[in-house]
Amino acid sequence: MIKAVDIHKSFGNLEVLRGVSLSVARGEVVSIVGASGAGKTTLLQILGTLSSPDSGRIEIGGCDVTALGDRELSRFRNLNIGFVFQFHHLLPEFTAFENICIPGFIGRRDRREVERRAEELLSVTGMTHRRDHKPGSLSGGEQQRIAIARALINSPSVLLADEPSGNLDSRNREEIHRLFFELRDKLGQTVVIVTHDESLAAAADRRIVMSDGLILEP
Repeated sequence: MIKAVDIHKSFGNLEVLRGVSLSVARGEVVSIVGASGAGKTTLLQILGTLSSPDSGRIEIGGCDVTALGDRELSRFRNLNIGFVFQFHHLLPEFTAFENICIPGFIGRRDRREVERRAEELLSVTGMTHRRDHKPGSLSGGEQQRIAIARALINSPSVLLADEPSGNLDSRNREEIHRLFFELRDKLGQTVVIVTHDESLAAAADRRIVMSDGLILEP
């Protein structure tokens, strides 16, 4: 599903990624761990097409995304990549249901299709009972579940998560961890997670260790 070949990235004189190559199979849950500054988030941003490598190639679902123009890349990202961050970034003026629908509407998909998918994802994430609540009335764990559902609204090929449970208490953290594996089992979802949480990293199908811009353990 994901293939990265010899990825290099520098910011000024600082070389953050120094020839990173990896592959992720369809339906695989992969964790990426390492000390702060190892290059984990930079790699995730490049895999998600939010940042461009200085050199190297990224393929997602067989598409060489490094060869796409800006408009094509934006369209590809909206339809094929879901993002979950440490902070949920839900829009406070919209309900949970409306927040989930937004990327589908941005992608100009049929409204009925988007709303049907949103109802399905509310069920999958255990949030049907909070459908019409706004983010301010949801707990941190509930907000993150809605953020995950939003990331899945366009049925992306890949779900990328950056410290998805880093802002949660232990109970909600465990529930969010369990949800990622349920998504793999129920939807066949491919998931790449950057995390400092060793319990989540260890539970993944594969744990990748990064240090100083390199992968130490594939």
